[in-house]
Amino acid sequence: MVSKAPPGIRILPSGSCGDRNVTYRIYILIFTFLCYTCFHMSRKPISVVKSVLHQNCSKVTDDANKHHLDNDTTWCDWKPFDGSDYSELFGTLDLVYLFAYAISMFFSGHIAERMSLRYFLSGGMFMTGILTAAFGMGYFWNIHSLGYYIAIQAVGGMFQSSGWPAVVACMGNWYGKGKRGLIMGIWNSHTSVGNILGSLIAGAFVNKMWGWSFVLPGIIIACLGILVFFFLVPDPKDVGCSLPDHQGTKVTTTKQSVDRTDEVESEENKQLLGTLHNVNHYDTVSNDYNSTTNFIKTPAQKEKAINFFAALRIPGVVEFSICLFFAKLVSYTFLFWLPKYISSKSDIDAEKAADLSTLFDVGGIFGGIAAGLLSDYTGARATTCVIQLMLAAPVMYIYNLYGSIDLAHSIGLSLLCGFMVNGPYALITTAVSADLGTHKVLQGNSKALATVTAIIDGTGSIGAAIGPLLAGIIETTGWNNVFYMLIGSDIISLLLLLRLFVKEILEKVRT
Repeated sequence: MVSKAPPGIRILPSGSCGDRNVTYRIYILIFTFLCYTCFHMSRKPISVVKSVLHQNCSKVTDDANKHHLDNDTTWCDWKPFDGSDYSELFGTLDLVYLFAYAISMFFSGHIAERMSLRYFLSGGMFMTGILTAAFGMGYFWNIHSLGYYIAIQAVGGMFQSSGWPAVVACMGNWYGKGKRGLIMGIWNSHTSVGNILGSLIAGAFVNKMWGWSFVLPGIIIACLGILVFFFLVPDPKDVGCSLPDHQGTKVTTTKQSVDRTDEVESEENKQLLGTLHNVNHYDTVSNDYNSTTNFIKTPAQKEKAINFFAALRIPGVVEFSICLFFAKLVSYTFLFWLPKYISSKSDIDAEKAADLSTLFDVGGIFGGIAAGLLSDYTGARATTCVIQLMLAAPVMYIYNLYGSIDLAHSIGLSLLCGFMVNGPYALITTAVSADLGTHKVLQGNSKALATVTAIIDGTGSIGAAIGPLLAGIIETTGWNNVFYMLIGSDIISLLLLLRLFVKEILEKVRT
């Protein structure tokens, strides 16, 4: 066992090399799944608790209601969310959290590449747990200061940004390109599983003691963060396991191959590859994000973390980043506002609305798996995204029209809507990010994974910050306008991938 192995791993028995490769890959898959499940579980309660922070108190069946005037409809609300500007305040909380998350994401990837992922992820999870619990303690400490909740959301967003670059980098280090779409499609269901658990936990306490809706998820993620410190193995080299095949091509190191490459290299490609790790030997660089161009990697080449601007020059990073901006805007608007939407469109209470909103995430699980499976089978990531984005627009329109007719319509359309909306979002943040983070121009260097992932998800998170804020503002004019905004964002996301979509189709026709 090598010295870089975490303390908890060192005391475990080790098998043969082949057995350890398989065992560790399954172990990392499950461990990182649980880690990011907890991240989403800890950020979900705010969407559930909104329904009781401001509600129509005349509907509250409580003995305390007897002591209030009939025309007092805000006695049960939690100050400062008891005023007519409650939607704007909720939108501000979402914006502060998500904007802090998005901005921190760009720095998070940079830091993650330059320190131990185990320390980075463990510290981020522990602090996320502390801050999540601190929001809920506002209930027990009877805190009514808007500044307190804004500060918790801002700092919490900063520490939440440690999660995604770290877990994707770990998965990218352990899994090659083979069935990455399917594996990461299944693995990415942690997002929906976390949302479901967060909704169920928050829903269990929301009507009586909403503080526990935050405190319990905070305790869980903090405890798991401690386990990460002792047991996470972020890189196969840390435990002497073999590295996965990121390129899917054979590496040639003969002198004849190097000489041939030196004859055909261009100055433009030399500058690009020089930026991306000062490598010296290569063939031509494709403009397509999933190029199959071969590269030469010298034995002496040492992995080195790339900078922000070098990562932006990897083909496909900018297009998928901006596409995710709009796709994540749509997904996170549902994440933060769906329970409130369901509650306002029907007579069901906050707890049942939280439970019903989980169906959107159940549909998202299957949507992410289907997107990964289809993209693996076709080899066309962009085309898969375009198909689901194209279908998502009419599905959202139908959901808004008929989703509140009865329980059957609500269940069916929630599942379908989650399937279409979360599929592209899941694919881009997992398999596409991992593909670009191990792009051919990097010549097998895994030190770009966290940076590329952070750029793509950070850009998407800016959209995630803007979406709920717009929903909070537009909701006062009617939910129809909120859905028009979501449908428009979905269409823009689709248009941004048209160039890659056309290129993939032409390549399929030629072959």
